[in-house]
Amino acid sequence: MTNETIAFIGAGNMGEALIRGLLAAGTVKPHQIIATDIRPDRLELLQRTFGIRTARDIPQADIFLLAVKPQQMSDVLSVLRPQSSALFISIAAGIPTARIEKELTGQPRVIRVMPNTPALVGAGAAALCKGGYATEEDLAAAESILAAVGITVRTEEAHLDAVTALSGSGPAYIFYVTEALIKAGIDAGLREDVARRLMIQTVLGAGKLMVETGELPEELRKKVTSPGGTTEAALKVMFDRKLADTLAEAVQAATRRGRDLSRQ
Repeated sequence: MTNETIAFIGAGNMGEALIRGLLAAGTVKPHQIIATDIRPDRLELLQRTFGIRTARDIPQADIFLLAVKPQQMSDVLSVLRPQSSALFISIAAGIPTARIEKELTGQPRVIRVMPNTPALVGAGAAALCKGGYATEEDLAAAESILAAVGITVRTEEAHLDAVTALSGSGPAYIFYVTEALIKAGIDAGLREDVARRLMIQTVLGAGKLMVETGELPEELRKKVTSPGGTTEAALKVMFDRKLADTLAEAVQAATRRGRDLSRQ
């Protein structure tokens, strides 16, 4: 990005993660970022930590990153209408681009993003889609911002509820499975600290192996599954109990819920 100014409307954890990532990557300089939030102490902390600008009111900017709660969105958009020539990037869950466009009035350029919480440690996965008036250049600008905290993919907005169910909610599924496996290790006789440390590192290592080798998960699974061995015995239980079907049903339930929320 050149000299464009980015205003973060809402400076919670995800906003801070993006600010940290953008500055660490050198995508922008501190003076190009303005953060707004209803909490003065939060703004003071961000200013002191990153050297960015802060404001209590909505500032002038080239790009507005909307990181407010869904129920606050209408109030924020009403104030932003005079700046409708800017680019608007929304990470608010369940709010379609059409609603943002309608409330801003005119032909605002809107990009909708579904990030996930691993962005807090620079390992996020974000899906982006553009509204009716946004351009390919706008989409590329949004990608450059989100790429500072992880990977990005492009998708159609019709698929964003499925993205939310898969990667947006996905960390919770991994945490739940990890939690269950730690308990299983304890039940098998391991100390809690030992089971937790081993399992968390196993999750990290498995993810890193998939990323760095580029091999498909099923191929890596086959490599670690020796015929007649312990892994095969464990996987047989999972196959027999139809774990894959349970996970598919979970993603479908989350997708349906996302569609319901977007209609509200």
